[in-house]
Parts: sequence; C-alpha cells; structure tokens
Amino acid sequence: MQIELVTTRDGSHSLYRPDLDEQYHSAFGAIQESMHVFIKCGYDAIPTKKLQVFEVGFGTGLNALLSFLKAMEEQKEVKYFSIEKYPLSPELTNQLNYPSILEPGSSAIFENIHQSAWDVDIPIGQFVLHKIHGDILTSQIPSGNDLVYFDAFSPDKDPLLWSEEIFRKIYDSMNAGGVFVTYSAKGEVRRRLISCGFRVEKLTGPPGKIHILRAIK
Repeated sequence: MQIELVTTRDGSHSLYRPDLDEQYHSAFGAIQESMHVFIKCGYDAIPTKKLQVFEVGFGTGLNALLSFLKAMEEQKEVKYFSIEKYPLSPELTNQLNYPSILEPGSSAIFENIHQSAWDVDIPIGQFVLHKIHGDILTSQIPSGNDLVYFDAFSPDKDPLLWSEEIFRKIYDSMNAGGVFVTYSAKGEVRRRLISCGFRVEKLTGPPGKIHILRAIK
C-alpha cells in the first residue's frame, strides 16, 4: 500500500493514500484539526480525573500523543484503546514531525507509542496505551468507554465504518454520559447516531470545516 508524507498548512505532517485519494488529516492543519475536534471538543468535555478513551483509527498516533500530553499536564489517569487495521511502518512514523512542534521532549514518547507492542497494556506513567491490531467490523470493542474519537477515513471513502451497525456497537461499549466526537458533520452520520440513541450536536469546526459532530450517550 503506497502512502506519501505531506505537510499541512499549520506545518504539521499528514499522510496521503493515493488509492483512496484521501489524507489522514485536514489539509488546513493536522495538529490544528486534532486539537480542535478530539481534544477541545472531546477530551476537555470530560472533567473526571480518570478517563477511558477508545479511538477508531490509530493512524499516525497524533491523537494518542495529544491525549498523553494532556494527561500529563492535568495529572489525569487515562486508559487509551485504539484500533487499527493497517499499522504504519516505522519508516513513515519516524518522519512525522509532531513532537518537534508540540513538545520537543516528547520524541521518545511518540516513538514508544508507535513501537510498543499491540494487543497488550503499555503503561506510560499514568497513561496506559492499548493498541488493538484489528478491524472494528469484526473485532470486539472494549467496554466502559467514556470518550470515543471516531477518526476513520471519510464516509465517502470507507462507508462501512460509518454504518448504524458500527455506531450501535460503539454506543453499547460506552458509559452513560460518554462523549463521541468526529470531524464529519454529514446529515446521514448525524441521523445514524441519533437512531442509535445518541443526543447529537453540531459544533463549530476547525479551519476548513464549518461543523463537526459531538454525540452524548
């Protein structure tokens, strides 16, 4: 599978898949988008000192790194699950420039996030990472999730991942009051989330997007 390194408008890297004609992040800024959608509108919406996160699409590891840095800053205990069908090669992840932009001292952490074993708990201080090498269509989802980052490829490119069946599977895995956030604001996505029982709201999106969706169980 061919994957190309690209630079987004905020200077941070993303990846491009020619077979899907799709980038992993917004062309307007990878870090900018992830900070707005997943940290500001997701992580920051849950004030508890303990948090369990489930991420759909580990990808470049950017959301995991941002969540780790927030957990360290706030001294919050975080259990972080992330599922990925196609893990990236070290040749690609070693080129990503997120640590140098976010916090130069986080390079070793970012390397550890990517090089750590799959399908086991990896404690990094009070942050526990558990990467699931699998397909969300067939894999079991961990229960007890307080927060879900839904960062799959767009509904047009990978429609099976945006089905009501998958959203219901995620809904059932979440605690009451749990938060689901995604960059997509498509009407069909919103309607499917509502059909599963979520209370859905449109929020202002990052540069390049008018709206994003946040859903509450």
